Amino acid sequence: MLTRALIVVLVILNLGVALWWLLRGEPVSEPPASPVGVAQLEVLPPTQAPPAAAIPTNNAPALQDVTPASAPAAAPVAQPPVTPEVPPTAVAATPAPTPAATAVAPATAAPAVAPPAPVPPPTAPAQCVSLGPFADRATAQAAQSRAGSALRAARLREVADAGATRYRVLLPPAASREEAQATVKRIVAAGVSDYYIIAQGEETHAIALGQYRNREGADRRLAALSAAGFKAKMVASGGDGSAQWWLDATLAAGTEAAAARQRSGAAQQRSLECARVR
Repeated sequence: MLTRALIVVLVILNLGVALWWLLRGEPVSEPPASPVGVAQLEVLPPTQAPPAAAIPTNNAPALQDVTPASAPAAAPVAQPPVTPEVPPTAVAATPAPTPAATAVAPATAAPAVAPPAPVPPPTAPAQCVSLGPFADRATAQAAQSRAGSALRAARLREVADAGATRYRVLLPPAASREEAQATVKRIVAAGVSDYYIIAQGEETHAIALGQYRNREGADRRLAALSAAGFKAKMVASGGDGSAQWWLDATLAAGTEAAAARQRSGAAQQRSLECARVR
């Protein structure tokens, strides 16, 4: 029953909508508004005869210029804003912007990346040499002159006892044994080994730091002690007391030790730690 009632209601609604659509009529459009101030053409009805004075001689339909009695007032014209007068000095102080100034600034170019600096080739470590022996100082100086540019930072060194068979390295005697023991503590702290305190003789309270059969070993020991801050000395023994001179120098770049020995006229060449030349 409910379904049939709904169907009947829907049919009645559809019939009402169709009836309204048929009886609503066509919409009447309003004539467009005529512009203000323009003459309008008015067509008279056919049942009304035009006045005799208005009929033209050529039997043309009469035109009637119907102008409104009063035209609407014109819209007020907007007045430009009044610009206050600017003194000439102010105008001169503020120049007008130029097109270049108002243009958009171009994007800043990224800075060019500089190429990496060339890495210089590694330099070879310095080599030092000891040339000799020479009988006296004058002979050693002549040998230095003959070597010339093959040697750098050259210095002369005298060996007091050339015929020595032993070389001892020691620190000078201290004022007391307590002072010598304090020096020994400093030696141990610096990492130096092979030492003892002399207890008697002319070198009492001196600190012996090794005995060597060749001078090169004693020289290396002296260089290590000097780097640690100790002023040791070398004592030669077992020789005849004759002296010799040696030429200690740094080899110039690209110079071989054998070539420097030949130029100086030395009989021997020995490798040397460069710390002793400086």
